Amino acid sequence: MPAYNERSRIVEAVSRALEAGSRAGLDTEVVVVDDGSTDGTGDVVEAAGVGGGRVRLVRYGVNMGKGYAVRRGVEASTGDYVVFMDSDGEVDPEELRRYVRGLGGSDVCVGSKWHPESRVQAPVVRRMLSRVFHILVRLLTGVQCSDTQAGMKAFRRDALLRIARLQLVKKYAFDVELLAVASLLKLRIREMPVKILLRSGFRRREIMRMLVDLMGIVYRLRVIRWYQQNLKIQEPKYRPIIRL
Repeated sequence: MPAYNERSRIVEAVSRALEAGSRAGLDTEVVVVDDGSTDGTGDVVEAAGVGGGRVRLVRYGVNMGKGYAVRRGVEASTGDYVVFMDSDGEVDPEELRRYVRGLGGSDVCVGSKWHPESRVQAPVVRRMLSRVFHILVRLLTGVQCSDTQAGMKAFRRDALLRIARLQLVKKYAFDVELLAVASLLKLRIREMPVKILLRSGFRRREIMRMLVDLMGIVYRLRVIRWYQQNLKIQEPKYRPIIRL
């Protein structure tokens, strides 16, 4: 559960995730990654003492981006299944049971706002931008999922570790890279419904950074074929042309 300046919502989000896991009959731990928050997000988690030992806090002093935070959380996790869930409380964790069950026949379960069983509340502009971004992703990367950006995804741990070796995006479009690599590895990907309440739209800066990240993925995927060349290399190295 990556978190950046979520002081007012993080304890409720963690509690809801633990309760959903308990109701699903799952042995659940929540790893909260405080991604360089400046509002005391990590302190609130520690002070609340929720979970009775089932909550682990990872923290560092500089905001590195959601992709980096997720990777640090994966490294700290211990379960056979790993679920990414946003810490802002917009995604309903009650779908947790369905996602873990979905991994019985899949390696990756991806939430999709466009799944026929999904229930989504979002500003119209955000829906439109999401759809346009999806079209770009599909055309440029070949990723077939109808939605790469929904805030809930589940993985078999062994599959996720194979993907993580090749992940370079630290900020906005890490989901796209993750699914592009999963496709190259021929992992079994299943789309799942989500219940989600999106309260705000995108900032212009966020849109531009997502596009920059996407172009970097396309360059490595289509131009120099870096991902394809490193599928079997344990610790691949990459030297970016431009450091952001």
